[in-house]
Amino acid sequence: MKQHTVLDSPYGPLTLVADDGVLCGLYMTEQRHRPSEETFGSRDARVFAAAEEELEAYFAGELKEFGLELRLHGTPFQRSVWEQLQRIPYGETRTYGELADALGNPAASRAVGLANGRNPVGIIVPCHRVVGAGGSLTGYGGGLDRKQRLLDFESGTALF
Repeated sequence: MKQHTVLDSPYGPLTLVADDGVLCGLYMTEQRHRPSEETFGSRDARVFAAAEEELEAYFAGELKEFGLELRLHGTPFQRSVWEQLQRIPYGETRTYGELADALGNPAASRAVGLANGRNPVGIIVPCHRVVGAGGSLTGYGGGLDRKQRLLDFESGTALF
């Protein structure tokens, strides 16, 4: 059974989705590959207390690593990419090529990019920490402006 809620954040409203009480989605407004609202289930904030608490601590600069249980729906390859994303330390970035290397398939940087773009739990699974070769700012389902703002926030250079 799916449920959802909407939280305010410095990056706009965030829609959280749970599957049987376990977080399976965090979507921004106008996000590419955002599922239709009908798939989010009923609106009920009660199951999201831990997620809300951790997100508030993250946005306050007090939390560097999320500890929430996640239920990530995707192909085995996508899930392996999302697992690698969770290993990128706060305030650091990796390239698509570096992620492909970490997965043991250096030629898979394009496939890594596609899986990164399908990440169902943005921010918590930090796909914003992935950049193009040479550090170029490329692709982000939530928009490049949000990606830059998240990277600036984590590096301590944000201008709020």
